[in-house]
Amino acid sequence: MHRALILGVAVCGLYAFACEKDNNKSSTETTAAQPPANTATTPTTTPAEPAPTTKKEPTVAWKGVGLSTPESVLHDGDADVYLVSNVDGEPLSADGKGFISRLTPDGKVDKLKWIESGKEKVTLNAPKGLALHGDLLYVADLDTVRMFDRKSGAPKGEVKIPGATFLNGMAVASDGRILVSDTGMKAAGKGMEPAGNDAVFAIDTEKKVAAVAKSSDLGHPNGLAVGTDKTWVVTFGTGEIYGLDATGKKMDAKKLPKGQLDGILVLPSGDLLVSSWEAGAIYKSAQGSSSFEVLIENTPAPAGIGWDKKRSRVLVPLFNDNEVRAYDVK
Repeated sequence: MHRALILGVAVCGLYAFACEKDNNKSSTETTAAQPPANTATTPTTTPAEPAPTTKKEPTVAWKGVGLSTPESVLHDGDADVYLVSNVDGEPLSADGKGFISRLTPDGKVDKLKWIESGKEKVTLNAPKGLALHGDLLYVADLDTVRMFDRKSGAPKGEVKIPGATFLNGMAVASDGRILVSDTGMKAAGKGMEPAGNDAVFAIDTEKKVAAVAKSSDLGHPNGLAVGTDKTWVVTFGTGEIYGLDATGKKMDAKKLPKGQLDGILVLPSGDLLVSSWEAGAIYKSAQGSSSFEVLIENTPAPAGIGWDKKRSRVLVPLFNDNEVRAYDVK
């Protein structure tokens, strides 16, 4: 699989065609301070070694099972399965190769190609973000949001987004509208380049499309998550997280320690989780906090993360490694 770098300023990251992700995770050696010279009669004590950091291991993982460029993972709580979008090709190619997998929480593959392009009148080119609402599964696919029956996987229509080129993250608003981001990239030779059409769109119950926000200042928006008073957006281009209010105005913008941000979750506690390609990690920000700390490390190219509320589990697709991991974070 060829991978290329998306952004000129972020040469190795999200949808890479021709270069491998360089994690550049250097380890820092910490040396304990030496005790002062023993000038008194009271003996000195050497400081204790710091406690080792506990490495968070995946509870279950799916690798070498046929996943192909997994981009997003979503837990269907009704069926208790994990749905995975597989690009299976280039992220901007309308090649009709995409598919959706069903995985079981205990680490098995329920059906690798549950929804498969070219079968049963299904079209999927480069599926990315996923959302569930009512009886439908929504899939972001280049310039079209496709709909499928959440039980059978049968196609149930589609909504073309005028002017879109790179539909990506998805979420469901409190009023039932389907939200989808356009990261604003277009094909350029063997790679991609900014298209200048960064946007967040909403699809209402009548399948009418409206732009919530549309501007190159959106920073190549990627993952979306609905909060209590705003829609959270993370950006791959600027490494920024911000909210959009009801009018589409940016608010509460902040930078994370490292960028190339992809997925975002708002947990039941109100905490935020964000995946970062540059960090190769999942960040966490406690509710009401403006700071982010690493919750899960050693996750190269983590794309659209999901949440299993039944098990308090983070679901992490590794875009370049054809792998999905699940981490219990109770």
